[in-house]
Amino acid sequence: MDQELIPPYCNNLYNRSRLESKVVKIGSVSIGYDFPIAVQSMTTADTMDTDGSVEESIRMIKNGCEIVRLTAPSIKEAENLSAIKQRLRAAGYNTPLVADIHFTPNAAEVAAKHVEKVRINPGNYADKKRFEEIEYTDESYKNELIRIEAKFTPLVLLCKKHNVAMRIGTNHGSLSDRILSRFGDTPKGMVASAMEFLDVCKKHNYHNIVLSMKASNTIVMVQAYRLLVAEMQKSGAIYPLHLGVTEAGDGEDGRIKSAVGIGSLLEDGIGDTVRVSLTEKPEAEIPVARKLLAKYNDSGLATINLDSFEKNFYNPYAYSKRLSTTLKNVGGSNVPVVIADLSHVENIKPSHFFGFGYNYSMTLDKWNISDAAADFVYIGDRKIDFELPGTLRVLTSLNNTEKSQSPNYQQVVSKNELKLLHVKQFCFVRHDASDLDVSYLKDYPNVSVILEGNYANTTHLFRAFFSKLKEQNLLNPVILSSLINIDDPEKYQLWVASELGSLFIDGFGDGIWLQSKQTIQHINATSFGILQATRTRISKTEYISCPSCGRTLFDLQETTAKIKEKTSHLKGVKIGIMGCIVNGPGEMADADYGYVGTGPGKIHLYKEKTIMRKNVPEAEAVDALIELIREHGDWIEKPKIDSNF
Repeated sequence: MDQELIPPYCNNLYNRSRLESKVVKIGSVSIGYDFPIAVQSMTTADTMDTDGSVEESIRMIKNGCEIVRLTAPSIKEAENLSAIKQRLRAAGYNTPLVADIHFTPNAAEVAAKHVEKVRINPGNYADKKRFEEIEYTDESYKNELIRIEAKFTPLVLLCKKHNVAMRIGTNHGSLSDRILSRFGDTPKGMVASAMEFLDVCKKHNYHNIVLSMKASNTIVMVQAYRLLVAEMQKSGAIYPLHLGVTEAGDGEDGRIKSAVGIGSLLEDGIGDTVRVSLTEKPEAEIPVARKLLAKYNDSGLATINLDSFEKNFYNPYAYSKRLSTTLKNVGGSNVPVVIADLSHVENIKPSHFFGFGYNYSMTLDKWNISDAAADFVYIGDRKIDFELPGTLRVLTSLNNTEKSQSPNYQQVVSKNELKLLHVKQFCFVRHDASDLDVSYLKDYPNVSVILEGNYANTTHLFRAFFSKLKEQNLLNPVILSSLINIDDPEKYQLWVASELGSLFIDGFGDGIWLQSKQTIQHINATSFGILQATRTRISKTEYISCPSCGRTLFDLQETTAKIKEKTSHLKGVKIGIMGCIVNGPGEMADADYGYVGTGPGKIHLYKEKTIMRKNVPEAEAVDALIELIREHGDWIEKPKIDSNF
């Protein structure tokens, strides 16, 4: 794509400002450009369980949930939303309720009479999802759009009549056969699916609309939202956007993955509501979302204003790794490296290396190296008086002369100190992101840059730095180094993942160095977690796990824990764990294997999108999943760690 013709998806790539979306009212809550970003979540109780749904909603609301979503898979659940709403209102809670609809237009039309908002998924509301490849002519495609409009229009008119909002929520994994046949499994297809439904709404002068582009793959998710904004920019009407990474999982992985996806968009002023979808209790999602949003409300950091750059220098709608020189194991086609930091440790011992992926056995006199082992360790002026694993490289300050001739030792210098070294020497130079003078690097082709920042707009400063490198055709590898320093470990992970996520998604960064007072273990886990979430370096099993809802047919949290316990050593394997058939083969589009609830106590097992085992009893399903993985050659036995380590 010609860089000059790339449409804008945000106000400014180098200075964050909120996208000017329309204002939409969802009951008592207004969202859009003039209003704070709202936080929402979804109940997990059966919607026919009025008491359970009301109690869960109240817990969510007390935790700060501003919009509550409930599933309505059929007319009976849609009708019971009225009872739930009455109970909540009687208890003094006026929080807007949203009906989540899949497959059943008649349920949506009932729900529209009882709630403040209806969410529909274009891929399965009036369209077909049978995993069929169909060749559409322009005429047959047009006829399908006419059929869809006829099924969708009654809901549009009802929502307009009752002043009910609607979310047109496209999901990457549930694109219809029609969309897949024409656009493929792509962000472009996601946008086309939403815009078709949006056009019907506009035709009837109904504009109380929110849109979303959810995916489990953060690259797909971010690109889809950007493309959607670009499309809306063309029409001159930008509707509010709800942000979320679907099936993010639980624990640390779910938080980092959500922060990478949601944060990448918030960094550019995109987003009006958010949900952090975790395979945990719904009330646990709210504080996480609040901590993430705090970065964009008042981080307490200084902002460095930049002059606007006249044109974009990369394509934000398609991943392409920045071209850089290969310097030893940094840059070029190498995966991003990870740097650990022991410069604050006075007496460095082998045990300090345990925190970033290395274990040493004194009895066996050997090192064990994990898949999440840092590639470099920075020791500053410190000394190491024991043998290190041969794969680990050591970074020192300029004044540290220990083993200075060793090929595994390199120096980290300031911009001024660089002048003291030979121009051909391989080393690392620290560079503050507020300094956009990169011309000195022309004389130092063997230098890797450590790009550092601790500003409210570090992401934008880093982006501007890469623009300058491109402008001067400089190919030095660049390590992205965040200097965020906050006490709360969870908040730290969310902020750092948000700050660096979009940069890795856009192909920038040959490594990561998190300089913080957090523990060595936490920093290392965060570093590898960000690279895993951006799919730039895979170091562990990936779980695509839905957050549960009233449709879920088994205990998702317990089942996810069981599957993780037995499969967490399968590096690079992606396993989808879905509570029901709605979030089954579609939502786990990226998964290698799938575990899907299809009825009480019954599980379907998938290899990619193909059912391999039907109606497996739940008690046997985890073992059957392992056997399926084994049959397809992806199983390895869990390595035994010597007791001496």
